[in-house]
Amino acid sequence: MMDVRGAGAGAPPAVILLAGGRGSRLHELTETTCKPAVPFAGGCRIVDFVVANIAGSGFAHATVATQYMADPLERHLAARWRRDRTGLSLHMRRPGGAGYRGTADAVHRNLDPDTEAGEVIVLSADHVYGMDYRPMLAAHRASGAMVTLAADVVPRTAAHAFGVIDADSDGRVLSFLEKPRVPPAMPGHPDRALVSMGIYVFDRAWLSARLADDARDLTSGHDFGHDILPRAVAEGVVHVHGNGAEGAAPYWRDVGSLDALRLTWLDFVRADPPCALPDPVATCGIGPRASWPGLSRSVLAECGTVAMPGATVARGARVSRAILGPGAEVPASLVIGEDPDEDALWFRRTETGTTLVTAAMLARRRDERQRLFQVPANIVAIRKV
Repeated sequence: MMDVRGAGAGAPPAVILLAGGRGSRLHELTETTCKPAVPFAGGCRIVDFVVANIAGSGFAHATVATQYMADPLERHLAARWRRDRTGLSLHMRRPGGAGYRGTADAVHRNLDPDTEAGEVIVLSADHVYGMDYRPMLAAHRASGAMVTLAADVVPRTAAHAFGVIDADSDGRVLSFLEKPRVPPAMPGHPDRALVSMGIYVFDRAWLSARLADDARDLTSGHDFGHDILPRAVAEGVVHVHGNGAEGAAPYWRDVGSLDALRLTWLDFVRADPPCALPDPVATCGIGPRASWPGLSRSVLAECGTVAMPGATVARGARVSRAILGPGAEVPASLVIGEDPDEDALWFRRTETGTTLVTAAMLARRRDERQRLFQVPANIVAIRKV
């Protein structure tokens, strides 16, 4: 494993992975597990991408802040990312009492006050991308900023789901708006917006002081996007890394909705996927692009459908633009994705046409149809007479 000290002077940074979210926009897929543990692209989970990035960046330790339905996530990380295989030590930390009050509170309660690290890298566990964090760390150190945000450019129509950034030509952030109803456009690009990727590098001493102040603030929501970052921008201590400033953003997708999850999964079915699927044994996702064994068997890419572990489609069925949840067995003659009204009757269908199909939904459809078409016993008796 490469030594992170090559990124610049000083001790390696502290790394905190925020992995406690439910992901309510994924609906039934997160009823029994948290969003980072949702299956993705064959044998992966969403969380595997950022863990692979941590390992591939040469970091040997990371704290994982878990909360909602954490058991599946913790079991997966312990089994797949064992230290003896990857050189990466993951410390799972659940909150006590009422749980974390927000993302800033989660970092505040998991940041070791005795750490020698000069910086803290805070990451979200529910994004799909491949990235070496060392260039961003080096840029942060060179800029003298207290906070550095990784940024990407998205269509302005989609920017309301992100933190939107306005930065000057030197990369200094002038404003930050968390999920604005009307996102501002990038200068000279009326249809685009510069948004935060949820990848932060902080000066440790600065962050510790601000988190302590925030913890005492009874009016705060204890959230980075709504509370910490706007105050930091007001201080003039935030720089941006990526599109619109130095460096270039990698392929990066927020898979927080059913549409985004399906479309991003399909990106990895192509012969030339946008980045490597996480491999804890080989390069940990940093390096040559790769395919996941068995991916072609789990994805019905020709009709825009993805299938999670245990899902099957019987011969004779037609399925398009769907997500088949774990264990969903589509019976012969069933058609999904062609009649919006019929799909909405039995399954969960988005406004843009993605249909989520789970084993429970299929069972409900089967039972209801059996009830509707069952011949009453008294009619059978009359026919016999």
